Amino acid sequence: MKVLILNSILFTADNYRIPKVKTIKDTMIYSVCLGFKELGHEVTLVAADDYRPTDSEDYDFEVLFFHSCYKRVFSPSVIPFSKELRKFLKDNQKNYDMVVSSEIFSFPSLFASCICNQKLVVWHELAVYPRKFCRIPSRIWYDFVVPKYFKSTFVVARSVAAKSFISKHCKNVSDIVVEHGVNIDRFVASKTKNKQFVVISQLIPRKNIQSIIRKFKQFVELSEENSAYKLYIIGRGPLEDTLKELVAELHLSKNVVFVGFLGHDELKVYLSESMAMLIDTFQDNNMVSIPESIVSGTPVLTNSVPTNKYTIIANDLGIVKDEWGSAEIERIVTNNDYYVNRCVDYRDKLSYQYCASQLIKAFNNRNNKS
Repeated sequence: MKVLILNSILFTADNYRIPKVKTIKDTMIYSVCLGFKELGHEVTLVAADDYRPTDSEDYDFEVLFFHSCYKRVFSPSVIPFSKELRKFLKDNQKNYDMVVSSEIFSFPSLFASCICNQKLVVWHELAVYPRKFCRIPSRIWYDFVVPKYFKSTFVVARSVAAKSFISKHCKNVSDIVVEHGVNIDRFVASKTKNKQFVVISQLIPRKNIQSIIRKFKQFVELSEENSAYKLYIIGRGPLEDTLKELVAELHLSKNVVFVGFLGHDELKVYLSESMAMLIDTFQDNNMVSIPESIVSGTPVLTNSVPTNKYTIIANDLGIVKDEWGSAEIERIVTNNDYYVNRCVDYRDKLSYQYCASQLIKAFNNRNNKS
């Protein structure tokens, strides 16, 4: 098949600012495109030009960037709008057998629903109304735009929570849930762990890193053996200095290491060597770092905010508990071999090939029913 993938937002913006990156090959959607290609399909990825990398690079498939317009109203960091993309779909939709668009709450999905609905799969992640502007724009979209323009649109959710949410607004929702894919070849699944934990996150308020640091301190103080553990914080953001001051205040400078931003080649080493990845976020959807941790053989200790918590719970890939603390860290250390083995066994189900195959399966099931 010829598959067109519409994913305007390639990575998360920081307070409406889209960071400059040297490559887009580390993004989740790029890996999913590779999955389609390796299954024998011809792939084209469409993204907003605002996410074009700073360095020129060769891609494994066709990548098209379209300019955003009306940026003061439709911020490219939130909901890019492109007249070029709309025209492209009108002119070229006959050239594709399947169109995969990210999110119901997006203009590419709206354009595709109106222009090539029978070829469309909307791969939906959101499990709540987006909070921007007191949720007013998203409520208008879901309550008025969706009933009119997405009546028969086929939707595949990325989590159980997303499926529950979108089923309240769309009638044609697949029973198959398809999570984010991961390029598992870029990660090493190791059963050998060091005395360390890892945090992979932007250093911003909603990620609640200070809570993780305080809980790690409690764990370190439980015993002399625990005092040898390290916490590696990988990422960058405006709270870096504040968090470093907290670490110094708590006398954890020997235990907590700020690594900064890392590419996947360096990141995979920290992930594979850690006993768990720690998460205590205030707000997130499907977190890409969770499947990356699991395919590295590293269990996840998280609160119930990330929507891919259901995968962790259903398959014993770590611990999901609100207000987790030192006791849960101790538990994941004590039972580390068990959790690590569960992660390694589940690894193939998070590959980008498996993700692409499940999207195709859902698409074919829909077409067979119609």
